[in-house]
Amino acid sequence: MSILLDRSTRVLVQGITGRIGAFHTRDMLANGTTVVGGVTPGKGGTEAEGLPVFDTMKEAVAATDANASIIFVPPPFAADSIMEAADAGIRLCVAITDGIPAQDMIRVKRYMRRYRAENRMRLIGPNCAGVISPGKAMMGIMPAHIYLPGHIGIVGRSGTLGYEAAAQMKELGLGVSTSVGIGGDPINGSSFRDILELFEADPDTHAVVMIGEIGGPQEAEAAEYIRDHMTKPVIAYVAGLSAPKGRRMGHAGAIISAFGESASEKVEILREVGVSISPTPAAIGTTVAETLARAA
Repeated sequence: MSILLDRSTRVLVQGITGRIGAFHTRDMLANGTTVVGGVTPGKGGTEAEGLPVFDTMKEAVAATDANASIIFVPPPFAADSIMEAADAGIRLCVAITDGIPAQDMIRVKRYMRRYRAENRMRLIGPNCAGVISPGKAMMGIMPAHIYLPGHIGIVGRSGTLGYEAAAQMKELGLGVSTSVGIGGDPINGSSFRDILELFEADPDTHAVVMIGEIGGPQEAEAAEYIRDHMTKPVIAYVAGLSAPKGRRMGHAGAIISAFGESASEKVEILREVGVSISPTPAAIGTTVAETLARAA
């Protein structure tokens, strides 16, 4: 099985008529994703990439029976697109868009709480690479050819480091069950803990690679979950060991403001709960292989 998506997932592309949306729609179709249409206001009744285009998400869901959407909408309008997907009954939404204002994401999080937990849409991102289950389906912008199908889950704030981990593991013959980019913004839809829970429950995932970075409490919250609930090996790399406090580095969420938010503090917290730590990004693959060998 796959967490989050597989070939049965029916995907709508919000922003399909834009250059970026069209490009990645073609890539997703080429990699087995069941894309059933797109949504661009004012373009309803036309076609893009051989798929029907609708004016609204509710029209699109009614016509296609879609249950997932991916967002390539410009930042000023992306929050409204996420909320429109939730209103239309979408169960999984992947927001690729970078640069959504934090205040807009606060509004999105509050809006989604109006739905009961069992009916609430799962949001991945924003500012993320998306989700891929190699050989099955993908909703994202990652280079699919670097992912070998297998049994190791990847979850990370950095899309690029997620690619690096997958490529290194492929060279060692280690495959990926599902890779999830949760995004680098300070306010996102799904946390490390949320995805770790899915991996822990997934019989097809035998170990997990977690890629963190400076700023925010998510890695510390993940460590608490790992300590109390994870039965599978976890390997982590935390970017930003040389970053000074108070300096924003890369992602909007990568700024150290409190104890436990620096890379060194996060590494120590994770090591204390039994997580294997990769010392450098170049050693992620070998650290995974060594951890699996010890576990065997």
